[in-house]
Amino acid sequence: MAERSDELISTGSPRVLLRRAEPTDWPAVEALLTTATLPIEDLGADRLDAFLVAEIGGEIVGAVGHESYADVGLLRSLVVREDRRNSNLGRKLVEAIEATARMAGIDELWLLTIDAERFFERRGYAFVDREAAPDAIRGTAEFSTLCPGTAFLMRKRLL
Repeated sequence: MAERSDELISTGSPRVLLRRAEPTDWPAVEALLTTATLPIEDLGADRLDAFLVAEIGGEIVGAVGHESYADVGLLRSLVVREDRRNSNLGRKLVEAIEATARMAGIDELWLLTIDAERFFERRGYAFVDREAAPDAIRGTAEFSTLCPGTAFLMRKRLL
């Protein structure tokens, strides 16, 4: 059995558990992503190994993941259930996935967003021209087909 690295965090009341996602979490993660109209075509129960979920009272209320490509990574699918937004849960999920990415040897996290650019800018992500993306990021399904060409490309150095 894989070792769990659960972390209780306080984001107000009630208590939130951040933990690594498990394949059995996919239906809840899929529902959150679908409700938020985020791409799921290249995700599934077998692709959650680099995802974290936020749980309150046994219910998944948020998720985030990353894809690793040597020393660069793609931040994927940050989602917080609508009734839990503006509770710092999104910030905590991003901080946790950045720490996970650092431990995986990732020096830079890249992301694409169509409507959360201000949220990520406040967390140290900078706008980058799409032509400046490394080949590994350009080759992802999210960059090449899932996100529209109008999506903002952003990067944060984790060093």
